[in-house]
Amino acid sequence: MQSVIQKIEAKYRKSQVVDVRPGDTARVHQKIREGSKERVQIFEGLVIRVSRKGSHTSTIAVRRIASGVGVEKTYLMHSPLVLKVEVTKRSRVRRNYLTYMRKRTGKSARLSGVDFDKEAVNTVHDAQAEAEEEKLKEEVAKQAEADAAKKTEEDAKLEAKAEAALKSHEAAAEKAE
Repeated sequence: MQSVIQKIEAKYRKSQVVDVRPGDTARVHQKIREGSKERVQIFEGLVIRVSRKGSHTSTIAVRRIASGVGVEKTYLMHSPLVLKVEVTKRSRVRRNYLTYMRKRTGKSARLSGVDFDKEAVNTVHDAQAEAEEEKLKEEVAKQAEADAAKKTEEDAKLEAKAEAALKSHEAAAEKAE
């Protein structure tokens, strides 16, 4: 019998998440809201920490160098804002927390790669997330359609106004003759 807490946690968990390990190079697709607009931001870097893997609060810390500055972001794997996580490269490491990678730059920051099946690792069917992504695409398409309709309506009004001005100008020219 499940406790009340476990039932609530199960409600907010994703059905499947990608198996991400420390040492992986991952690409995280995150939904970002700026004012009334939403967009998807992709952050690619080295996974230096994986915490609470079996829990609904499981997190990954991803690090990359951007403009000569190290940037680390921590993502909740079951967050609705994290749309997709792709593992692009898998490396052989013997630690769970790769904090020593923060001090390394250049060639010393390289990790030896390991062959793995990208499709098997990255294939996750989350119907809810796919439906939400499809919904976002439909909203963008509807918005674009509405904008196009509004623009054609404005163009038609301007054209009618121009024709009316031309007719009145021609009528005034005929009276003057």
